[in-house]
Amino acid sequence: MVPAILYSLAVLIGIFGIYSYMGYRAEKRTWRQKVGKWFDSGEKRKSFIVVWGDKFDQGKLAQPMHKKLRQANIPLTPSEFYGMLIVGGGAIAVFSKTIFKIDVPINLLIALGAVAATYFLLFLVRKNKYQERLNSQLAEICRLLANSVRAGMTIQQGLEMVAYEIDSPAKEEFQQLSHELRLGVDFERALRAMQERNQSRDFKLFIATLLIQKKAGGNLHAVLDEMSRTLDDRKILNQTIKTMTAEQRFISYILPAMPVFILLMMNQMIDGFLDNLATVPGAILGVLFVIGTVLSFILVRKVTNIRV
Repeated sequence: MVPAILYSLAVLIGIFGIYSYMGYRAEKRTWRQKVGKWFDSGEKRKSFIVVWGDKFDQGKLAQPMHKKLRQANIPLTPSEFYGMLIVGGGAIAVFSKTIFKIDVPINLLIALGAVAATYFLLFLVRKNKYQERLNSQLAEICRLLANSVRAGMTIQQGLEMVAYEIDSPAKEEFQQLSHELRLGVDFERALRAMQERNQSRDFKLFIATLLIQKKAGGNLHAVLDEMSRTLDDRKILNQTIKTMTAEQRFISYILPAMPVFILLMMNQMIDGFLDNLATVPGAILGVLFVIGTVLSFILVRKVTNIRV
């Protein structure tokens, strides 16, 4: 029992150390960007891994992953994401071999299954997360645009002010829109292109409001004020639903991890506990176990996914 407790503490300390290290890297990257604006450090040498990663990110094979990462609101490049999966899979294989004493090839299969599950579940859980963050900023965008119109600005000037004032990810979208309008792109065409990049219902309503008011005229700031109040009420309702379903969503993360952890601990305490997985009946039961665990996760997430 004591070794199991020590292993659990080691895992928790390791996770905390990784989290702290990632936070340190993020702060270091931000500080380097600030210093780079103040001082011109010139061209720096890059390692061959970074060079290969940059070439891969610029290729056609990385474009679908670029889109997936953007929709999931994951601030990583495709090469960084694939690298993390490979390193994580190797760490799981070594961890299961050294601590839980799972021999080859079972530990490799566990690592491969963990990487595949992480890949699919990550994009399943964070599906359209970018769009959700953009929708959460629509109320503030409507207020900024309404105030600019009330102050006597044109719609194009108001959109430029929104691009300057709003935070990411809406900042990049409106900066691109403002850049296209300054280059002489037609107003309706630029808005339609922005709508194609963001297919949410709220964003379509926002674009339609601007286009109708641009063609027919009317009290634009009153319409935008009313829309901002409606979006704020919807945001409060969504937050209330998330608070009420927080326990169920937390259970959906624990439920798949508990049986796996119990199996590994039993293999640690009983020699050869997982040897039957190498047989045909054991492999079938293992596949059924993985399918049942994934289905339980998906079903719990579906129950708690309440749309307004």
